Amino acid sequence: MASYVIEGGYSMNGTIIPQGAKNEALQVISAVLLTPEPVTIANIPNILDVNNLIELLRHLGVKITRVNDDTYTFQADDVNVDYLRSPEFIKKSRSLRGSVLLVGPLIARFGYAIFPKPGGDKIGRRRLDTHLIGIQALGAACEYQIDLQSYELKADHLKGVYMLLDEASVTGTANIVMAAVRAEGMTTIYNAACEPYLQQLCKLLVAMGAQIEGIGSNLLKITGVSSLHGATHQLLPDMIEVGSFIGMAAITGSELTIKDVSVPDLGIIPAQFRRLGITVDQRGDDLYIPSHDHYEIETFMDGSIMTIADAPWPGLTPDLLSVFLVVATQATGSVLIHQKMFESRLFFVDKLIDMGAQIILCDPHRATVIGLGKKHTLKASTMVSPDIRAGIALLIAAMTANGTSVIHNIEQIDRGYQNIDTRLNALGARISRVANI
Repeated sequence: MASYVIEGGYSMNGTIIPQGAKNEALQVISAVLLTPEPVTIANIPNILDVNNLIELLRHLGVKITRVNDDTYTFQADDVNVDYLRSPEFIKKSRSLRGSVLLVGPLIARFGYAIFPKPGGDKIGRRRLDTHLIGIQALGAACEYQIDLQSYELKADHLKGVYMLLDEASVTGTANIVMAAVRAEGMTTIYNAACEPYLQQLCKLLVAMGAQIEGIGSNLLKITGVSSLHGATHQLLPDMIEVGSFIGMAAITGSELTIKDVSVPDLGIIPAQFRRLGITVDQRGDDLYIPSHDHYEIETFMDGSIMTIADAPWPGLTPDLLSVFLVVATQATGSVLIHQKMFESRLFFVDKLIDMGAQIILCDPHRATVIGLGKKHTLKASTMVSPDIRAGIALLIAAMTANGTSVIHNIEQIDRGYQNIDTRLNALGARISRVANI
């Protein structure tokens, strides 16, 4: 198990380019199973979750060629469906949350899929009902196999249907869409997720020959086709990494330019950081964050405390609330952070409280941050990263703290952030990666 040793109190200066989007990568890489023809995907981030999914596909028999550092060609012309029932597949897929996205393509093309309850972050309940109910509505039979501790799905053929999703689940919508593109007739999905990464998946599928109407809205109409062909695709920059860099720059008093961020696909993220008093200047497709001596949280127009909450797109992604929370600790003013989706994602705040932050954990979903400004800096600490997003928040806290901090279990951070220590050190940070301390 590796750890980070962070010398806090250093500002950064320079330009950084965000990696390809992790959440999009997991979706579009899964989609390669829908065709026997080659699919080439560019801007793939070199992170654990994505690499593990690629390795899982390799074990399934997908031919994978690495074109360059971030571009791969996938060809699923000889998939070993029998491998799905192997203990190795069950173990590997259970340890990777993104493996759930294989179900839609597998059931669509091969009529068979295994659905072990996957792993991933320990952030509370993450319901899978939307995936199963949607794919069953298309005609798949689903049965829990006690010996495999997994759901087994079978379908002779899928047929289009109207469905109203119980929640606008991004991965649930993605799975259903990937199944529906090969289903007979029309599938209508209402209350579909419409995040940019789901839009990107739909655009790839259209490039492969799928017929999808309503991309970018919460009403998708999909006319099934008998087969799909190869295509090429480029991932968007990762909006979560862009937001992490904005918060990191502000809290450490750094001057950063974040290059090629695809501004239209950031949605409300820059505006929400501005509500914390942070200057975010758009320069073409770049964001410029000047050095901040201080930043002050706005109040609502009636003077009440600012609330920042997650919501389905075009609302704020829940993956950035941990960053907003830690950045607010060094602001002037107060803010209520409301994490609606996951009930355990705010439990890392005890580590920030140990560092001197003033935070009241109201309940599993809400925390009030009393920002005392940079005159009351955080104290160095030794911590353990519980999940990807809390991990980057703790790293940001350590970078602004007085003294030397240690973060254990940084493999969690590696799951979502590519070479983050090397990239930040190039800008002036002091982060050392060490093993087994």
